[in-house]
Amino acid sequence: MQLAPLAADLPDPGLAAFGHDPWWVILLKALFIFLILVLLTLFNIWFERRVVARMQHRVGPNVHGPFGLLQSLADGVKLALKEDIVPKAADKVVFLLAPIIATVPAFVTWAVIPLGPVVNFFGVETPLQLTDMPVAVLFMLAIASIGIYGIVLGGWSSGSTYSLLGGLRSSAQMISYEVAMGLALVAVFLYAGSMSTSEIVAAQDRLWFGLILLPSFVIYVISMVGETNRAPFDLPEAEGELVGGFHTEYSSLKFALFFLAEYINLATVSAIATTLFLGGWAAPWGIENVWEGANSGYWPLLWFFGKVFCFVFLFVWLRGSLPRMRYDQFMALGWKILIPVSLAWIVAVATIRVISLEGNINRTYLVAAIAVLLVLTVALMFVGDRGDKTDEQSPVEASDEPHDAFAGGFPVPPMPAGGAVRGGAAPLTFAQSRTTVTASAEENHE
Repeated sequence: MQLAPLAADLPDPGLAAFGHDPWWVILLKALFIFLILVLLTLFNIWFERRVVARMQHRVGPNVHGPFGLLQSLADGVKLALKEDIVPKAADKVVFLLAPIIATVPAFVTWAVIPLGPVVNFFGVETPLQLTDMPVAVLFMLAIASIGIYGIVLGGWSSGSTYSLLGGLRSSAQMISYEVAMGLALVAVFLYAGSMSTSEIVAAQDRLWFGLILLPSFVIYVISMVGETNRAPFDLPEAEGELVGGFHTEYSSLKFALFFLAEYINLATVSAIATTLFLGGWAAPWGIENVWEGANSGYWPLLWFFGKVFCFVFLFVWLRGSLPRMRYDQFMALGWKILIPVSLAWIVAVATIRVISLEGNINRTYLVAAIAVLLVLTVALMFVGDRGDKTDEQSPVEASDEPHDAFAGGFPVPPMPAGGAVRGGAAPLTFAQSRTTVTASAEENHE
């Protein structure tokens, strides 16, 4: 009985190169992916600290190792030697499993990311990719969703209010921005005709999807920042208001696992963006015309990780320049802007795709009409928000009745007349103006 199907019997002939490697090749590929991600995490931590230091006119790490490259390793050793504390109110089993649930999916996602073409790997012809499947992109989205549960469970199991609020924020963030992220990828599926990562890279041999599907690319980039809890969307951590958020009660190696998961996810979403929108491991335009071997052998690894580092620099740039958003602004961005624009764009892309394949309508006029509709949709969203803010920010007259702050047994500030006010608070007015005394005035008085 024939157990393994032939290449011609596979659902997609483009996947025939996968599933035939010896066991030791699969093991070595998995080991190399693990080592690359760990070393990439150490480098990204150093890279972020150096780049932010340059942006803020500081020096950054420069003592441990050449150019401070061993600073991340020193921080890892310091975390490993710290005392491992488990709160008495914590659910110990879930408290211990949460960092593992957050870290493992970050590694598993790289199993279907193509790093290069077919190469000679220790005498075996094999693609630079662990495996592939007809629904590889859906597999990546599913695994990424599992990783968020580590953050949610870590915040819930800690027995701390701050941690619980961070976990709740993370669950809301997951629901909001994964919807927008998934919708941004639908246009890629329509143009590539496949959900296989290797075939999506092959479909971009002439033009990258990041250019012809620019709105999808922009929506995905915004969503991936929110999905990885990075500034300005790091609301589940929010050390200014939640003391660290979901990992407030974690220490030692368990905290290091959360840290590792965050930086691996940073590289993962960057690799997905490179694969789906920037041609994957293919060399940038023009290089293959000058150099015939640019897309063969192990050279594509250089192009792939070069594109990934461009996204990593974007993450660092955002963190060093943008303040954290308010939570209501963050939710409004996802539900009121990203998701409606994604839905409108999917309809537009599907229409253009069907007409270009079957119809005879002039595509120039069609694209222009769709662009006008998108602009009007976005404009109407902002006009509605401005009207709401104008109504909400109307001045509220203060009540003349005295307020007893200790009426409920605990000092509570009075609520504004008419209920809570959304947005900026109304300016305070005082019956008597206070005189500001400067230091020089005090010295003259003495």
